[in-house]
Amino acid sequence: MHGVSRGEVNQLADKVIELSRGKLVFLIIGCAVFVFAGVWMLQLDEAEILALRRLSNPTLFRAIGGLVLLLAVGVMVFGLRKLFDKSPGLVLSAEGITDNSSAVAAGLIPWADIAGFDILEIHRQKMLVILVNDPEKYIQRGNPVQRTLHRANTSMVGSPISISSTTLKIGFDELCALVESYRARYTPAS
Repeated sequence: MHGVSRGEVNQLADKVIELSRGKLVFLIIGCAVFVFAGVWMLQLDEAEILALRRLSNPTLFRAIGGLVLLLAVGVMVFGLRKLFDKSPGLVLSAEGITDNSSAVAAGLIPWADIAGFDILEIHRQKMLVILVNDPEKYIQRGNPVQRTLHRANTSMVGSPISISSTTLKIGFDELCALVESYRARYTPAS
């Protein structure tokens, strides 16, 4: 968490939301299934692919298998890293929201930078989209891969920052209520 020790965070923060080890293990197991599916798709020969009668183009079938494998390995690596991450997943404080919940975690988002919130639901998975006054400031955070993902997130959801409760020890509705109450308490008056 950007140079702040866990003890300091707990002293400074009003609300610390830990990463859920159980949800992360479930995520890793799910990814393992997709890794096996991707490997299976890549190892089939042309006759076996055509016999499936699912897709008549073996090249496309293998390309899909490769994409499935690549995405599953990427998410699995993220899940394994977060499983051993001792930092809180999310911290709500007088300063703002400190996000450490995803592969492209935003870090500290001061309340003054937050313009509002939106909720996005994709395939029954809800995300809290944090609308910021200067999206480019948050797009530029992180390494080149993270910057690319921030830009893609901005194109898809309107902000580089979105938080899911998927990796957190909190439900989505409770997360939204907490964020709103902290914002009401700590947002500077205009």
